[in-house]
Amino acid sequence: MLLYGLLKTIAFVVSHLPYKLVVLLGKGAGRIYWRVAAKQRIRAEETIGECLALTPTEAKQHIRNLFINLGITFFEIMYMPALNKDNIRGLVTFDRPEVLWDALKEGHGVVMLACHMDNWEWLGASLALYGFPLSAVEKPQPNRVYSDFMNELRTGVGQEIFARGTTEILGCARAMKKGRMLGLIADQDGGYGGIFVPFMGKMASTPVGPAYFARKFKAPVIPMFIVRKPGGYGHQALVRDPIYYEFTGDNKQDDYNITLKMTQAVEEVIRAYPDNWIWFQHRWNTPYTPEAEKDEDNAHKK
Repeated sequence: MLLYGLLKTIAFVVSHLPYKLVVLLGKGAGRIYWRVAAKQRIRAEETIGECLALTPTEAKQHIRNLFINLGITFFEIMYMPALNKDNIRGLVTFDRPEVLWDALKEGHGVVMLACHMDNWEWLGASLALYGFPLSAVEKPQPNRVYSDFMNELRTGVGQEIFARGTTEILGCARAMKKGRMLGLIADQDGGYGGIFVPFMGKMASTPVGPAYFARKFKAPVIPMFIVRKPGGYGHQALVRDPIYYEFTGDNKQDDYNITLKMTQAVEEVIRAYPDNWIWFQHRWNTPYTPEAEKDEDNAHKK
């Protein structure tokens, strides 16, 4: 309860500050984070250097910018209680919101594909505050208290949140049947049983959820990303064209094809905005081996 009380106090204080001050505090925190988080910083510099063929100097600059962005993101998350339908339009702008509304009108629900770009928490918050019917699955945190605190922030802006566990799939299915948007993350390690596709030059186990719901409900998949505007103040939400599941009768190959397209959309935005993606996450944690391919085959037989 001590941690919960501390987080609530920080959020209360930060949410009553002017937004520009919140960003300035975040920039300072990000610079400190960059200096003290040596393990994450080194891993990020090595990963971005390998994936984007950068010099050590270029890699260091991109990762320094990333850490500053992460500092701002933390303070922005604490600022979430201040977000509402009136101020969100000045903080997050959508380039093509009509694409989302048109997809929802099809009546099959929408798989909203996101990744760990910039302040992805504000992407979900802005969608809900703009009036989009958004459901999402919580991203588990090491500390249950922090997870509960984050879910409180998410539901506070109008999102429907499903906790990981036995009811997760049922909740997601109900949301799709109601024609809602289901927010899923595409750039985390899928583990054994995930779909292995090339990502940033290496094979990566990728979550099967987006492909599964697109296939089961014949729902369009819309990649959506949020990036920070120049100067650090505010965000731009990027809405990509819908990706539709193509049925050939071979579920494994069809799942692979749509997962590859989704992964390519993620890779494209990362290459365009390298300072916004979390390069130190364990994206390639599951080795690509014959045993892994066998596990993937077994998953598709279930």
